[in-house]
Amino acid sequence: MSNGEKSPGVVGGVDTHKDSHAVVALDTRGLWLGFAQFPATPPGYRDLLAWLRRHGPLLRVGVEATGSYGAGLTRHLLAEGVWVLEVIPPRRRSRRGCDKSDPEDAASAARAALSGQATGSPKSADGRVEALRMIRLVRSSAIKARTQAANQLHALVETAPETLRERLRGHTVAALVHEAKRWRPSEIQDPYSACRSTLARLARRWHRLHDEIRGYDQDLERLTRQLCPQLLQRVGIGPEVASCLMVAAGDNPQRLKSEASFAALCGASPLDASSGRQRRHRLNRGGNRDANRALWVIAFVRLRMDPRTRAYAARRTAEGRTRSEITRCLKRYIAREVYALLMQSGALGEQVSSAA
Repeated sequence: MSNGEKSPGVVGGVDTHKDSHAVVALDTRGLWLGFAQFPATPPGYRDLLAWLRRHGPLLRVGVEATGSYGAGLTRHLLAEGVWVLEVIPPRRRSRRGCDKSDPEDAASAARAALSGQATGSPKSADGRVEALRMIRLVRSSAIKARTQAANQLHALVETAPETLRERLRGHTVAALVHEAKRWRPSEIQDPYSACRSTLARLARRWHRLHDEIRGYDQDLERLTRQLCPQLLQRVGIGPEVASCLMVAAGDNPQRLKSEASFAALCGASPLDASSGRQRRHRLNRGGNRDANRALWVIAFVRLRMDPRTRAYAARRTAEGRTRSEITRCLKRYIAREVYALLMQSGALGEQVSSAA
């Protein structure tokens, strides 16, 4: 191909980093057209897209880390009408003995998009579901910090001077916080005053985190009711579980072509584990583990509270199914139910219809 001749079609591949992105352009035969680097900024995104289009009609772009370093570039490309494919970085074992460089990683992403190995569409991350993801992120860290503060409170009580230990031993976390947060700080002179002051500060920290988490829970409930109120009307689905499943689907759930793909995303698709004369399936240990946990919570609640689910479990138990096999089947059925509700929801349904 001569220098002045345009390619009949261009496929791009991007290796994303925190401060810059490396991009490679290939033609439809997989021939190298060029390599460049651009800053990870809005002007850099525009220059990257213009550079790709200079080589010919842009067919699609494979992007690594669309949910982290490549999120900004992905949003820009989608807004410009570019077909973006999410590329999973190659495993270390698969590239053992091969070169590791930015051009090679970008070319690998382009080849994955060209060959059809990369088929997943990235999340658009431009709506209220992305707001849910951010709230869940900080809520999770606040819960971990509150748990750590509670553990430290109990540990301090166990090693406190005898007078304090006998007074506080056996208290629940709530009772311990209620009493200790009212203590006024005093000058630390001995282990007693140090323990009392430390308990008071830890109790106030626990209380502040508790109020912070309550605020996050209120935000989650308000947003989930706006986005998909049908989910909250089903047995075993509260705001936390509903928000988890909506975050897994993303702001553009139409990228999931069927309920089977949503089940696979949540790690609830059965995997064939047959061998010889044995025919069986096992649990899928892949996919989004947080969404898989949400499906397990729904199944667990329904096994305890929902008459239909309890009757189903009893029937399958009589057939010789184990508890794990019954739970796997329930999670698959729940994934089908949740997918249908997400597709029918008002706020998400508008996005689906507008993108169709």
